Amino acid sequence: MTAEEAKALDVSATDFADQLTALTRGVLGEDSPRFHAINMGSKIRVSPIREEDEVLQRIPVSIGGEQRLSLMVRFYCCWDGSSTFMATDQADVHVFYAGSPDPLFRFEYVRRSKEPPGAHVQVHAHRDEVAYLLRLAEKGRPKQKFNRLPRLAELHLPVGGHRMRPALEDVLLFLKREFAIDTVDGWKAVIDEHLRSWRLTQLKTAVRDAPDAAAQVLRGLGYTVVEPLVPGARQASDEVKLFWP
Repeated sequence: MTAEEAKALDVSATDFADQLTALTRGVLGEDSPRFHAINMGSKIRVSPIREEDEVLQRIPVSIGGEQRLSLMVRFYCCWDGSSTFMATDQADVHVFYAGSPDPLFRFEYVRRSKEPPGAHVQVHAHRDEVAYLLRLAEKGRPKQKFNRLPRLAELHLPVGGHRMRPALEDVLLFLKREFAIDTVDGWKAVIDEHLRSWRLTQLKTAVRDAPDAAAQVLRGLGYTVVEPLVPGARQASDEVKLFWP
């Protein structure tokens, strides 16, 4: 990464941090901690931190005026393969019950992962039936030895692949819908605006993954689409993240 690329990435990550701050404060209130972009070398971590020591800080979430939940949110940002657009290399949004060290839900993304799926949700709970199924699965892996009870949290539930994965906005909507978390006036408009921006960004990324399909749809809608005289470089089909699990 050149010095100019590093500087540009820092600017993009700082802008992303400001967007996340505006989102969480516009939904949960002005007391939500500010997101900061911290240079980690080849990547930049975007997360709420304590400014005096840069320790990651959870976002408090209240229900009925009492803090009942908290969110651990962090993104690791890098350049995409063309060094043109900022990409998320890893994202973690963990939902905790107040006072509990283990999360209830983990919404995670790992950019280079196919197996398990890069975008997934893990649920920290227990069901005997699921533990039994995991035990059966272990029997098919003779090279591995398991001396513990399998946990439901080990399952990586797929959530739409690399391009259509949930965002922090989706998690906030989930908490509002299912747990009636406290929100400030105008919260829905804030989420709608940010969610629309996120979905359009992902749509544009998907179009870059499959431009021929996008051109076909646009022609079907009556648009005139002209193929470039010199086509841009294309990724190998097995490297196109739109088609990854």
